[in-house]
Amino acid sequence: MAPLEKALLADLSQPAVQKVMLESLQSESAWLRAILDQISDYVFVKDLRSRFLFANRAVADDLGFASADELIGQTDFLLHPRQVALGFFRDEQRVMRTGEPLIGREEFIQLPDGQQRWFSTSKYPLRDETGRLIGLLGISRDITDRKRSDRLRDGQAQVLEMISSSAPLSRVLDCLVRLIEDQFDGLLGSILLLDEDGVHMRHGSAPSLPDAYSARIDGMAIGPKVGSCGTAAFRREPVIVTDIMSDPLWEEFRALAEVGGVRACWSTPILSLAGQVLGTFAIYARRPLAPRPAELRLINDTARIAAIAIERKRAEDRIRFLAHHDPLTGLPNRSLLPPCLDQARQLESGRGGRVAVVFLDLDHFKAVNDSFGHAAGDQLLVIVAERMKACLSASDAVLRLGGDEFVLLIPVGADHPEGLRAQLARLRTAIAEPVELAGRTFHVTCSMGVAICPDHGTEADALLVQADAAMYRAKEAGRNTFEFYRPDAGEEAGNNLLLLEEIRSGLTRGEFLLHYQPQIDLASGRLCGLEALVRWAHPQRGLLGPDQFIPVAEEGGLIHALGKFVLKTACRQLQAWQRQGVPVVPVSVNVSARQFAHPGWTDLVRVQIERSGIDPHQLELELTESMLMRNVEQAIATMHELRALGVTFAIDDFGTGYSSLSVLRSFPVSRLKIDQAFVRDITRDTSGRGIAEAIISLGHTLKLRVIAEGVETPEQLEFLKAAGCDEAQGYLFARPMPADEIPGQLARDPGQTGAEP
Repeated sequence: MAPLEKALLADLSQPAVQKVMLESLQSESAWLRAILDQISDYVFVKDLRSRFLFANRAVADDLGFASADELIGQTDFLLHPRQVALGFFRDEQRVMRTGEPLIGREEFIQLPDGQQRWFSTSKYPLRDETGRLIGLLGISRDITDRKRSDRLRDGQAQVLEMISSSAPLSRVLDCLVRLIEDQFDGLLGSILLLDEDGVHMRHGSAPSLPDAYSARIDGMAIGPKVGSCGTAAFRREPVIVTDIMSDPLWEEFRALAEVGGVRACWSTPILSLAGQVLGTFAIYARRPLAPRPAELRLINDTARIAAIAIERKRAEDRIRFLAHHDPLTGLPNRSLLPPCLDQARQLESGRGGRVAVVFLDLDHFKAVNDSFGHAAGDQLLVIVAERMKACLSASDAVLRLGGDEFVLLIPVGADHPEGLRAQLARLRTAIAEPVELAGRTFHVTCSMGVAICPDHGTEADALLVQADAAMYRAKEAGRNTFEFYRPDAGEEAGNNLLLLEEIRSGLTRGEFLLHYQPQIDLASGRLCGLEALVRWAHPQRGLLGPDQFIPVAEEGGLIHALGKFVLKTACRQLQAWQRQGVPVVPVSVNVSARQFAHPGWTDLVRVQIERSGIDPHQLELELTESMLMRNVEQAIATMHELRALGVTFAIDDFGTGYSSLSVLRSFPVSRLKIDQAFVRDITRDTSGRGIAEAIISLGHTLKLRVIAEGVETPEQLEFLKAAGCDEAQGYLFARPMPADEIPGQLARDPGQTGAEP
């Protein structure tokens, strides 16, 4: 039996018994304090006026007291800022007034040593054996690490969302650095970006470092002894400097460290997936300090997220550039012809605004490709592009349309045409200078056609057609010369008028039909879709492809009637296959800009779906990127109306239009279609491969499937598979075929492909 129990059973009036009781109580009190002092949680008792009656060692240590006894009688108003103390006081008085405990209140406290901590606090009313309220009991648990982990997780998710939504890189990096600074008390973060030259570092983000320090670092070259960041980028490995003033890597930069007020710097290189150095992520301390393992892990994680943001921004910039520039020569492409023409006219407005549109085509370029290979042909195109730029002034422009075709925009002013003739002659001479290719020296010539804006028109496309026609006359005249457009050459216009009437009659007589080209799932090899392609069974000229009549139908106002036929026929064919028990796959129908803008287009689609009774999810409408960008708001509204019916959408010829990534996200599309021009280039040059990979990556980021068209070689197929492309179509798999051949195609072995190109 314990001493205290023995004393309770004895005569309480005896002094000896009273002494034993006192000693026992003191012993048990000390024993209880010893237990509570071992607990890392705060444990405290306060009286009715919120004054400390008891606190364990954890409370005293964090508040800077040598002994917990020093807290007795103190209030929070003497220990914390007034607003914080007032919050504690009100909570405690409410607990004691109502008798209701406060459970799990999260509280933020700054301790006397500057540490910022989060606690989960519970406070309970304290009563004596009679039930009388005598104070409260409080227990607080430090949840700082948990709160930081929560903020880190939420912050990383926010950063990744910013990356996926194409937020500016500077904002993403700032958010990332501030997130990491929040995890480290008193530490400062910095991100530097390695310039395109791979030598110089550029400011990325350093929200807490002095501006003067960041400005001094911006533009600094990397090297084997260039502080922490310059050395980390140079070595391609982390560099940990715990004391700048004694580390040799900072020997030449200690004065700079004093500007920043820093004494330690831990830097790690930011690497791309391919291992290329993109920049550095660094943590600075204002005193000598070594990182802990957890801090190193977080630094590495942050560097990886920064790499995702930087690579995404570079890919977006590359896609945006390649959408409007030729990847081989770097020249603007056809999409920039209208704005370039407008700019040239504005520059020339003081002298009449006259601009020569020159269509230039290299003579016998095909022979170069056939004799020396595509690499030599590409080299020749680069050389010719450089020679053209060297012959032009700052106000002139040169664009590459594709192949060996270029367009020059030359303000001509009042000296037209003699001054222009002299300039074209100089250009022709420069291009004809000797060229060394594949160890051989030879000469290349060019033929040029010229149309004048506004003499021959003001629309870029129309002027281009006129200059093209003049160029062909230069070819017919023996090549290596130039010709001006003659408005009286109207034979083609007459032919188009006759063709338009034949199209009108052909629609009436039922001469048009659809062929279907299979689309293949690259993961399984199975046929996963069909593209409906219109053909014209012309009574005299045989079966004609769309390129031989669609442009004339568009220009002559018959495209809506032709498009209605295509949609109606495709829906009926889907219905027929369903009735025959043929496994149905989605069918894609191309939609022209004029069709899509027609006021009754949505109703037409609805009616055809209802009449045929098909599942609307089996119908996909292919819209070109440039078409959607003509009126973005109207396009989105129309697409949502059709999407409500169940129809799906694909963006055709992706990569050739003007769309921004933020606008692209607003279109309710399911698939991106890589333009066949990019597919054709993927086995020829790294730029072609780069843009294809970028489009595939972008599509997957936006949770879209990506299909490549115009796949003709096994090499193209293997590249697309390796790049993660989802689907493909082209002559390698099958040519477009009549509807009655599709059931047999669906029954083929899913792994079998091959159609002669």
